[in-house]
Amino acid sequence: MATSPATDPFELNPQGSTPLYRQIVEQVQRRVAGGLWQPGDELPSVRAVADRHAINPMTVSKAYSLLEAEGVLERRRGVGMAVAAHPAGLMAVADRLDLLAPALEALVRQARQLGVPAADLQAALQQRLDQEDTP
Repeated sequence: MATSPATDPFELNPQGSTPLYRQIVEQVQRRVAGGLWQPGDELPSVRAVADRHAINPMTVSKAYSLLEAEGVLERRRGVGMAVAAHPAGLMAVADRLDLLAPALEALVRQARQLGVPAADLQAALQQRLDQEDTP
C-alpha cells in the first residue's frame, strides 16, 4: 500500500535515541528506496510537519536539506520539496535490507532479553506482515 508524502506520513518518536531530523531522513530514504514514493511526489511542508508533531521547524528543514544534498529530494520553486526525478535512494533489494539491519538487530536483541524463542519471534513477525498486507 503506497502512502502519499503530502499527507505527512512521518512516525516520530521524540523519546527515542535517534534525533528527530534523523528519523525523518531515514523514513524518507526507506520510502523512496522501497518505491513507495515516486519521483515528483511532493512532501508535506516544513510547517505542516512541524505543526503536526509539535517540533521545531528547523528540525524538519534540516532533514529536508540533508535529503536534498543526498539527491533524494529536490526543491521546487513555489511548491516545496519533492522526490527527485532520479532519486539517489533507489537501490536493490539487498541494499534496502541493509537499511533494516539496525532495526532487525534491535529486535533480535530485545527478543533474546525477553527469552522469546526464535520460532515464536518469526511467527510473530510473519503475523504482523500478514496484517499489513490485509486491506
